[in-house]
Amino acid sequence: MKPETLLEILHVAERLKNETRHSDTSSGRRESVAEHSWRLTLMAFLLKDEYPNLDMIKVMEMCLIHDLGEAFTGDIPVFEKTAADTKKEDEQLLKWLDTLPDNLQMEMKKLYEEMEERVSDEAKLYKALDGMEALIQHNEADIKTWQDNEYDLQLKYCWDRVEFSPYLKELRQLIQEDSLRKIEEEK
Repeated sequence: MKPETLLEILHVAERLKNETRHSDTSSGRRESVAEHSWRLTLMAFLLKDEYPNLDMIKVMEMCLIHDLGEAFTGDIPVFEKTAADTKKEDEQLLKWLDTLPDNLQMEMKKLYEEMEERVSDEAKLYKALDGMEALIQHNEADIKTWQDNEYDLQLKYCWDRVEFSPYLKELRQLIQEDSLRKIEEEK
């Protein structure tokens, strides 16, 4: 890859540092998309020993690139995102991918296809971690930042994504307990 191409890609990726998400950090500022992607990737790295039969490099790659489309459309919370929003994000991402060197373009498109299909265990793990990272972040934020619909979402979201893994079910249960404690303390 030419150094100029690398810089162009990094300039697009930098947008995710400035693109804020719906959730606040524990210090009270808005979390960026890049911060979410970083911690999601760290989660995958930390779970390497729990999933020795999976290609954890692939999982980490999925975690790193999963929100790149938001560099073009911004972040829309899961409870507000429509099919039209997803279509627009996908179209803009694909348009950008088409500008990348052929080998990188093919590799990323293959990863996005696998992530979308969610058939492989790697894609299932990435998607489960993605949802749970958001739940963890909400638990770390001040509960005053939660919208009314998030109390229910915090308790119901992502359970379907962890069904394939006893480890993830246990982790999701711990996140649930943290959410319930947080809600109870608010009363």
